[in-house]
Parts: sequence; structure tokens; C-alpha cells
Amino acid sequence: MATDTIRLTTAEAIVRYLIAQRIVVDGDEVPLFPGVLAIFGHGNVTSLGHSLEMHRDEIPVWRGQNEQGMGLAAAGFAKAMRRQQVMVCTSSIGPGATNMVTAAGVAMSNRLPVLFISGDTFSSRLPDPVLQQVEHFGTPSITVNDAFLPVVRFWDRITHPAQVLSSLPQAVSTLLDPADCGPAFIGLPQDIAAEAYDFPVAFFTTEVREIARPRPDRGQVARAVELLRSSKRPVIIAGGGVHYSRAEAELAAFAEEFGIPVVETVAGKSSLLATHPRYSGPMGVTGAEAANTVATEADVVLAVGTRLEDFTTGSWTVFDPKAHIIGVNAARFDAIKHRSLPVVGDAREALADLREQLLGWSADPSWTARGSQMRRELQAFVDGRTTDDGVWPPSYAQLVGLVHDAATADDYVLTAAGGLPGELNINWMSKGIATFDCEYGFSCMGYEISGAWGAAFARRAGQVYSMVGDGSYLMLNSDIYASVLSGKKMILVVCDNEGYAVIERLQVGQGGASYNNMLKDSAGSGSDVRVDFRAHAAAMGAITFEVGSLAEFRDALLEAKSADRTAVIVTKVRASDWTEGGAFWQVGIPEVSDRSQVQAARASMDAGLRAQRRGV
Repeated sequence: MATDTIRLTTAEAIVRYLIAQRIVVDGDEVPLFPGVLAIFGHGNVTSLGHSLEMHRDEIPVWRGQNEQGMGLAAAGFAKAMRRQQVMVCTSSIGPGATNMVTAAGVAMSNRLPVLFISGDTFSSRLPDPVLQQVEHFGTPSITVNDAFLPVVRFWDRITHPAQVLSSLPQAVSTLLDPADCGPAFIGLPQDIAAEAYDFPVAFFTTEVREIARPRPDRGQVARAVELLRSSKRPVIIAGGGVHYSRAEAELAAFAEEFGIPVVETVAGKSSLLATHPRYSGPMGVTGAEAANTVATEADVVLAVGTRLEDFTTGSWTVFDPKAHIIGVNAARFDAIKHRSLPVVGDAREALADLREQLLGWSADPSWTARGSQMRRELQAFVDGRTTDDGVWPPSYAQLVGLVHDAATADDYVLTAAGGLPGELNINWMSKGIATFDCEYGFSCMGYEISGAWGAAFARRAGQVYSMVGDGSYLMLNSDIYASVLSGKKMILVVCDNEGYAVIERLQVGQGGASYNNMLKDSAGSGSDVRVDFRAHAAAMGAITFEVGSLAEFRDALLEAKSADRTAVIVTKVRASDWTEGGAFWQVGIPEVSDRSQVQAARASMDAGLRAQRRGV
């Protein structure tokens, strides 16, 4: 063997390479891959698991309870770290792998880096069919791991040890690419994982990685500046890309200097403090009327780091049809949406370049004042929604208000599906920068608990609060136990409205009859049986509370903050007291129905669609 090579198994080479990758975060050099979330099975325990155990002091392994939960935790970690570090998730073959597909979808839709490494069937095929193998009669090279192809940015199956030399650098580059960032997948057949190869020693040299900051084209910047200078009523939309480029300070200074109101997407929330003079609130379907008013009245929209999802754009009805959009985005795909004038580049660098050429210009003072007026109206609206009205059970908004009162600028709040995204997006007035996570790209039920576990790995100060509905809790809750096992504390608020109430709201609101959403309507003889959420969470080791008043809820929050491990607060909540959003949303309503309510809903939908901006 040559002196510049070392003979290792494929699995060992993968582990050593991951350990060698470093990155600088807040001035400190840290591991790019700070840990592995793992559930071992026969497809990954004997080779990859063995190598991970041998390096347990260099790359810790955290035991998962459910593969989907592990992936969601990794996505939650990536969001909380603003994409600067990456968790690895590994599973066995078969159901262990396919359980992670949903989590990969969450990471893909939210542009978050997660490295998935799954066991695979034998490359030789000699022992086929093996345990947990799904045979594809016409295409024997297909395995269940091909299911990851639509939900990852990078996909590879290692069929020879030497392929690691090219595959892993490509995977890591994808994970750190500001434009193409998303999950990466490596399929590792059991025989290849165990096979040895003479790897170059240099492959395992420590490498300190950087996230690129591509500068935008000068011509694109010049055209954007010309458009902004001609505007009377510009508005800035702050998307998730503001967080990922760590451009929050530049955004705040830019908006202040030029007097431009700022509205936020769900992913971009907490880009500005709610007290910032240019803050006008969250926009879109789950946003506030005040912010949507600003967006609607704008003649130029500076969309920074947003993919312009339908919940942001009100299915493309929020903006004035004559308004011009400037798309500032690292991804060309997002920058050109709906005929936007593109500024393709890093958000922080793009704002700096725009600022340099805009010096001496500012928005009309009356328009700046209009944005401030909307911020005041939003605060008054939130104050009204979160006030105790003396009625039990409380509204979502009242609970959000109490959690907000208890939280500090260092604390982090998280939610995902159901009615809570709208309630938190409107009623949570951010006290700290990058302290809010609402997974609404994939709107994945169950993210609330697993994602909070992942966020707890990332946060170095403060509490992690997660608000979850009873439906999401029942869908995926085992990471309460994972958080207790790992010592990664969260405070979980379980809001029980006895069903999928927000979908019932949509169902009935669009002309349908209530059906199969609320527990009371469930088919079968057990529709009166309810889950004891407090007992269930306690059985997984959490400190638990069940409250019957807002005073008890305040007291429980206080005790939960001082608890030494994950705490779960269970409360009833009103099933039909919602904070109204301020934008239209297109959904599919039957064109033909015998039900008059559906006919009326369809007519209303068609009327709303007439305001829809046409684009590509």
C-alpha cells in the first residue's frame, strides 16, 4: 500500500470525511456536521454504526425514536442555525428509509440542509430479495431509496467505494450552496459499506468550509436602483433568505435609511424586531390586514430572499397588478418569478450594493408614515386579540399572548401546521432577531415537536417554545422522549380543540358540511373518548401541567421555564375563534354541486380570482 493512502471501509471513509469538515460560526471554528441522528437497523448498524461508535467523541450520535422525527429535527436545527451547520440522519433500509422521505420534503421545500444516509440493498444482488427489500420487477436497480429523488437537491447511491471521493464533496457543496441549498441523500448498499478501499490520506484533511456570498450583477443592480428611484410607494418583503444570509442588520439599516416599510413572510419573520420603526407586520394569507394594505398599495416590491409562496402573495392577488417586483435572491429560479426584475445574489451583499447606489434618495415621507401607521394599527389589533376576555377555554391568540409575555429576546418559538401558524404569525411581535420558526413550506404536522427538539440542539441561550395542536401531537410525539433522553429541553404548549379544527374551518367556509375532521364527528363507537395528553407526555418523562384558567397557564409557564427538562403544558382552546388573515387564498372548489353553499363559495372564489396577477 502506498504511503499516501489508507485502507478503510466505505462507511469508515464517510465518517472520517464528515468529521474533517469544519466551518466558522460567529467567529468560532466548529464542526460542519455537529452530530448524527440515528436509528440503527441491519442496513446501517454493522458498518456505518460501527464506524460512528469508533468516533463517538468526534461526532456524537443521538438516538431517534422515529426516522421522520429525526429528519424534522435536523431541519429544525438547520433553520435555527440559519443553515450554517448540518445534522446527519441515518436509517436502515426499507421503512426506516422511507420514513425519512417526508422530512426530506420539509427540508427541500424550505431550502434547508440535511444530510440523509440510508442503508440500501446489496449492490451485488446475490442475496436478493433481502429483508425489507421492495422488488421492482422491470427495473431491478430501483430500491425504495429512489423515493428520495423528488425531495432532495443531491442524490447518489454508492456502488463502489471510490465513488465516495467525488460524491461526498458534491453533497457538501450542495448543502452549503446559497442558491441550491437543500437536503442531500446518500444510499449506502450493505456490501459496499463494508468493502475496503485504499483512500487517499489527503481526502481526510481538515477543511474549513465557507458559505459563498455571490455578488449580484452590476447591470441588475443598476436597473433595480433605477426602478426604486422612480417609485412612489416601495415596500420590502423580508423572506427566509434574509436569515440565511444573516442580513438582518443590513435590512434594518436599509429600511431605516430610505424610509421603506418592511413586511415579512412566514419564513422571514423576526428579520426585524417588531419595535423597528419601518416594521409593518406579516403579510399574506396568515398575515395581518395592516401589512397586506402596505403590500397592496405599493408600486414597487423589493422581494428579498423569498420564494413568493401562495400564502405570501395571497395566491398572487395581494399586489397591485401594475406594481413592479424586484427579486433579490441567491437562486435565479426565485429571482425571476412573475416577471420580476432579478437581482441574483446574496441578500446581504445585494442590499449593500443597492444601498451604495441609492444614497441621497428616500421614499416619500408620507409613504414612510403610512407604513408606521400600519405598524401601530397592527399592534393595536394584536393587543385586542390577545387580551383576556374572561371566557374559558381561551382563544389561540390569548395563549400566544401569554407565551409572548413570558418570553425574552433570547427565546425561540416554533410551530407548523393547523391554525397556529396564522395565530403566531400575526400575534407574535418579535423580541429577538431570528427567533421564530413556522414550518409552512411543507406545512408538516408533527414538525412542532421534532423541530423543537432540533432547535434545542442549536440554541445556546433562552428557552425553546413550541405550540402544537392536538392533531399534530397525535401524529408525531415521540420526540418528547427524545428530548428528555438527550437533555435538549423545550417547553411544549399543547392546544387541544378536539380535532382538525382549522381544516374544518376551510371545509365549512368553502361550502362543505363538517365531516371527518372533529373528534365528535368521528365514525365509530368511541367518538366520545379523549386523549389524556398530560398523562401521555408524563409517560415519556416530561414535566407536565394541565391548566383550567389563564392564571394557571401563566403559573405553568413560570414553572416550565425553571424546569430541568422538557415541560409540556396542556390546555383546551376554542375550536372556532380565529385571528383573521388579510389575504385571498385559492383552493379547489367544485364547479358543479347540488349544495347551495358550495355554489356560493365557488362564485366567491371566481370573483377573487379576477384580481389574480398573471405570471409564470
